[in-house]
Amino acid sequence: MSKLGNLGARLHRGEVGYDFVGNRKLWYGVSILITITAILGLAVRGLNMGIEFQGGAVFTTPKHMSVSVTKAEELAEEASGHDAIVQKLGDGSLRIQISGIDTGKSDDIKDVLAKDLKVDAENINADLVGPSWGDQIANKAWQGLAIFMVLVVIYLAIAFEWRMALAALVALVHDITITVGIYALVGFEVTPGTVIGLLTILGYSLYDTVVVFDSLKEQTKDITKQTRWTYSDIANRSINSTLMRSINTTAVALLPVAALLFIGGGVLGAGMLNDISLSLFVGLAAGAYSSIFIATPLVADLKEHEPQLKALRKRVLAKRTQAAAQGDTAEPETAEEYDDDFEDAAPAVVGPRNQPASRSRGRGRPSGKRR
Repeated sequence: MSKLGNLGARLHRGEVGYDFVGNRKLWYGVSILITITAILGLAVRGLNMGIEFQGGAVFTTPKHMSVSVTKAEELAEEASGHDAIVQKLGDGSLRIQISGIDTGKSDDIKDVLAKDLKVDAENINADLVGPSWGDQIANKAWQGLAIFMVLVVIYLAIAFEWRMALAALVALVHDITITVGIYALVGFEVTPGTVIGLLTILGYSLYDTVVVFDSLKEQTKDITKQTRWTYSDIANRSINSTLMRSINTTAVALLPVAALLFIGGGVLGAGMLNDISLSLFVGLAAGAYSSIFIATPLVADLKEHEPQLKALRKRVLAKRTQAAAQGDTAEPETAEEYDDDFEDAAPAVVGPRNQPASRSRGRGRPSGKRR
């Protein structure tokens, strides 16, 4: 743990680091491949919408039923003529969900189920959802998502700038697409819990992104007044300085979500936990990835198309080329010498950074001043 903490401190100080921005084409390619896979899964398999979105009925049997889940599914499908989802609850009762049925036929289906399951029809509880109400729920969910995205873009454009707002929006769409695609591929049911989880992970993804953007905004003040760093160099330093924070917060958040998904949902069979925990698990991982590998490199791409920063990049690269030719790798010691020295041609954040070479200026004089 001490080594990990020491690594985090060195990353923050810029002594070591990884060239995230320099390898952005690789990350873009990986994201495009994953996104295409998610879109294909969505197009081929579609989403398994719950009854809250398409209407239907949920029948809950009495406690301590001896009928197996598989047998109950067969009986429910025979009684309704539609696909059924059956879950065994903790008290031994069965939750039978049938989507897309006419709610007017629910009493007949209930009577048939009671007869097949050998229980009294009055002991079976039926919750009905009409298709029009399901459409309203779906529309409200899309409206809420759209309003959220608009407000996020407006806030980021005001707090930072429109390029950062655009990059954050691309990262959010990236996270949503991947999460929805995973739902389609896995076949989990989309419920209001899924929507809650989706909105939660969007906020979490923005948190990581805004932390990096805030560091980047602070470090790029008056960037054109120097010729040591390009915008991409400083963007890379911002990612590395906040990297351990992003990894730690993501790992801590994923642990309880993984417990919900694999233990609560998988072992205990708690249906609602599956819906919300899968969206949280996939979304948290995708959000952490997009904030590091997508959002900030995309901002660097957009910013370096500006004439001032494009000219700055040319000056910096020219100085590095000249420095490499002259073999001068010493770093400036003071702000006054900031533009009077050259950097090595390699990005300074990648690998260990050498300490500044000592200057002969001022030697033998305590204050360095002329007598």
